[in-house]
Amino acid sequence: MTHTIPLRLALGLALPFAVLAGIATAESHADKAGMAAMKARQAHMSLYAYNLGQLGGMAKEQMPYDAQAAGAAASNLAALARLDQQGYWPEGTAHGEMEGSDALPEIWTSMEDFDAKSEALVQAADTLEAQAGTDLAGLQSAMGDVGKACGACHKLYRKSDD
Repeated sequence: MTHTIPLRLALGLALPFAVLAGIATAESHADKAGMAAMKARQAHMSLYAYNLGQLGGMAKEQMPYDAQAAGAAASNLAALARLDQQGYWPEGTAHGEMEGSDALPEIWTSMEDFDAKSEALVQAADTLEAQAGTDLAGLQSAMGDVGKACGACHKLYRKSDD
């Protein structure tokens, strides 16, 4: 004896599973996009750190001042600061929402302030770019504002390591 399931019943049972599969696929895509954005912003921060490491070493006289290297690192830093970073910050990628994220949720509730702090870094990096390759004193005088700009953002919007 063969059992047949009425079409309505079959569709009624299959439809919820199809919807759930579609939701899972959409969530998986959103998770992948969020993870890619988080990794991109972390890579961007690593590039900041690399260039700031060279500049900081020279400014603190822990390594010899090299005008060409200082100018190049400052130009890199300024170019990085000017890049459009809006795509790095999709909702759902804050610390506690995405594993590996140090970005605090306050970024998304205070986006205007976050953007203003980003603009302050652009201004400080532009000044550094103009001065870093001239002489050690120029590099040293401009580094303070870059450090303040970085710290102002990290203090409010980055999970502390402790």
